[in-house]
Amino acid sequence: MVANLIDDDPEQAYAYSRIALRLASRVAAVREAAGFAAYATQRYTEALAEFRAARRMTGSVELWPVMADCERGLGRPERAMAMAGEPEVQKLDKAGQVEMRLVAAGARRDMGQIDAAIVTLQGPELASNSVQPWTARLRYAYADALLTAGREAEAREWFAKAIEADKDGLTDASDRLAQLDGVDFVDALDEESGEESGEPVAGPAVEDQEQGRDEGGVEPVEGDKD
Repeated sequence: MVANLIDDDPEQAYAYSRIALRLASRVAAVREAAGFAAYATQRYTEALAEFRAARRMTGSVELWPVMADCERGLGRPERAMAMAGEPEVQKLDKAGQVEMRLVAAGARRDMGQIDAAIVTLQGPELASNSVQPWTARLRYAYADALLTAGREAEAREWFAKAIEADKDGLTDASDRLAQLDGVDFVDALDEESGEESGEPVAGPAVEDQEQGRDEGGVEPVEGDKD
């Protein structure tokens, strides 16, 4: 039930996770599921405690990036950065290492170090033409960091590259690119006619959407709490 509800109704997923904890708190999978439910509802202290418990039970490092992102959610980006330099990162698989890179870049941004965030995201995974499950989010985070740094032309290029890799619609890269081009998509009931309108109209771009923890963070997972 946690898995079924976490995307559409995270609060209900959290409620189910509390029941599961009462019934089977010594099962690692239960602690992990409870951690993700707490994470999805921004209960980062609880999430971190559950992830730590799951890690103690299994000995696995796969939750390391999301644990670091919880530190960001608790307003401790310096701890997330410290975790990015720990030996556990070298034990992660490629997907986990990319997630850790996204979290570290997000922590840099939290600390106002936008240029360092851009450098953190650079690497062979970003430069590769191969499309992997993480490619769209990595390119998106890079584009967003470039835009924050005022490098609009480069940001436009990388938003376009993110769109190419984003076959499942994991990001809003197409909307962000449209905003840069001054196109505003209206998707609301027309107040006079009552008819739905989804046609693009020329005009000033809407304000950038606030980036959540998923930016630069792990996908609940940066996030991405990119």
